[in-house]
Amino acid sequence: MALLGIDTGGTFTDFVLWHEGRLRVHKVASTPAAPEQAILRGVEELGLAPAELSIVHGSTVATNAVLEGKGARTAFVTNRGFRDLLGIGRQARSALYDLQPPPAPPPVPPALCLETGGRLGADGALIEPLTAADLDALRAAVAELDVEAVAVNLLFSYLDAGAERAIAAALPPGLFVSLSSAVLPLMGEYERGVATWLNARVGPVVNGYLGRLGAGLPGAGIAVMQSSGETVAADAAGDGAVRLLLSGPAGGLAGAGYVAAAAGLGRLLTFDMGGTSTDVALVDGAPRLTLEGRIGGLPVAVPMVDMHTIGAGGGSIARLDAGGALQVGPASAGAEPGPVCYGRGGREPTVTDANLVLGRLRADAFLGGRMPLDLDAARQALARLGQRLGLVPAAGEEPAEQAARGIIDIVNEHMAQALRVISVQRGIDPTDGWLCCFGGAGGLHVCALAQALGMSRALVPERAGVLSALGMLAAPPGRLLTRAWLGPLAERSDAEVAAALAALADRGRATLSAEGIDPGDLRREESLDLRYRGQSYTLNLPWSGVAATAAAFQELHRARYGHSLSLPVELVSLRVRLTAPPRAAALPTVDTPLSAAHAATVPIAGCAAPVPLRQRASIGVGERLRGPAVILDDVATTWLAPDWEVERDVFGNLLLRRR
Repeated sequence: MALLGIDTGGTFTDFVLWHEGRLRVHKVASTPAAPEQAILRGVEELGLAPAELSIVHGSTVATNAVLEGKGARTAFVTNRGFRDLLGIGRQARSALYDLQPPPAPPPVPPALCLETGGRLGADGALIEPLTAADLDALRAAVAELDVEAVAVNLLFSYLDAGAERAIAAALPPGLFVSLSSAVLPLMGEYERGVATWLNARVGPVVNGYLGRLGAGLPGAGIAVMQSSGETVAADAAGDGAVRLLLSGPAGGLAGAGYVAAAAGLGRLLTFDMGGTSTDVALVDGAPRLTLEGRIGGLPVAVPMVDMHTIGAGGGSIARLDAGGALQVGPASAGAEPGPVCYGRGGREPTVTDANLVLGRLRADAFLGGRMPLDLDAARQALARLGQRLGLVPAAGEEPAEQAARGIIDIVNEHMAQALRVISVQRGIDPTDGWLCCFGGAGGLHVCALAQALGMSRALVPERAGVLSALGMLAAPPGRLLTRAWLGPLAERSDAEVAAALAALADRGRATLSAEGIDPGDLRREESLDLRYRGQSYTLNLPWSGVAATAAAFQELHRARYGHSLSLPVELVSLRVRLTAPPRAAALPTVDTPLSAAHAATVPIAGCAAPVPLRQRASIGVGERLRGPAVILDDVATTWLAPDWEVERDVFGNLLLRRR
């Protein structure tokens, strides 16, 4: 069967088709109101028969449902006395010194919060039983509320899930029921409750979307990318909808790691710049995972790729604030109406319009020429902005070019600061690695961001504009399983920890086997979440025996925070990652010979003379091209700034080095 990777973005939906050792790429405009329509259109334009496809899909449906508050009407069930659990949260203030912050509405309206029995203590002992009367009252209350979904979050349910399962069995049929003991069997009633409620709230939305997609692609095998970097069969994805919140970005990191491994490169600092936002992350062999992610201001403690996201993309709108200063983002023109140059009714200038006016983006070569851009409209919009800024013609530039340059400088600084958060602020020197850009707009900014970080090497992968879709094919099918197991690490024996990890792995194997994956093909990775006694946060370490893992924790703590302590090391939870081999095979190579043909030239704002305009495919393997230059391909454009040079490797990647 042909393999098709699909990434649904805010502006474009990307496709990478892998068939008989060849890759094809394609883009269509996204349809945010019904994302499956863009996918069906792309499959049709590619001329593919659904029954012959194996699809891996990165979806924004769960994320959008959370951010836009459009999830299912959901009841929240917890123990007596704890109905305000999600509203109280951790009492953390977003502004530390604001003594009178405005009250935030609770995530769940009080009328939808229900209380019942079945309370356990921290040691697993029963404090209050769950009675038949409790179940009858709960069933009646849920029926009266007329909800689509129910989230059940009892205290310490990860120690004994019996009460939660009894509640699920007693609820009226037809409801989407989410149990905290299944969604996130870890410590922390608030974080566990948020994850469980989000899972219940977006589960029906995800199931409905995947059902429509499956109906539109009869006979196709469909899998979905999870936030932790493994793929899951579509018919099982809805039950764990909260694990899909970073589905698309996880695909991008999988693609970046896949390309870097093939090219023999080391640590990557990545930025994925699309139409609406930019995601930055660190990939050192594999993406880092975190249990401290946040979506829409809420903690999401399920394992997900560790990344930092800002509202800076090609569609980010430039505006003047109340003080008359130029601001860029986070508001975006999105897919409709899009930037002014798209000609779909957009009136406010964006980052894409600025790159077009500066000449770095070519009006007649966008998406390989399939989507002409309106340069005059973009120039007029930026001229209006320049007039409002009080700009006058100077140094050979009109106000439109000056405004465009200001927009680019501001958005670059936003992205550079995000990259510092993921590297410098975590004690990691970015100058040792490669800056890897992808997404439709990344190549236009890569040189400026590398310089801002003091980096001298950058990677623009082949098919960078659709790398997230390629990453869907490079990601392995699998599961990441977790289990709380609190206690001093020194009091556990190697055999006890190994047995607990093996039991967790057995559970995952059974699940994957039911999805048709051969257990003999699975690779197993084991790790522990550790902390010093008295700490709230953990570090994740590969399991290598009690003594060796404890010593590794001390070293990692010292490297991350600058010190280690003499306190006992505490085991908080276990993790097992099971993965099958990725669907994609080795990357195809290119054999473009060196060419003596002279390139076309184009004028670029700020450059004294026209600069070379090259198609990426025309750059020979091993050829070195000095900047400034504009490099085109069918899905993205790269701006090679002055003082930089580029070489194309055997996989078609552009390896940039600062002279």
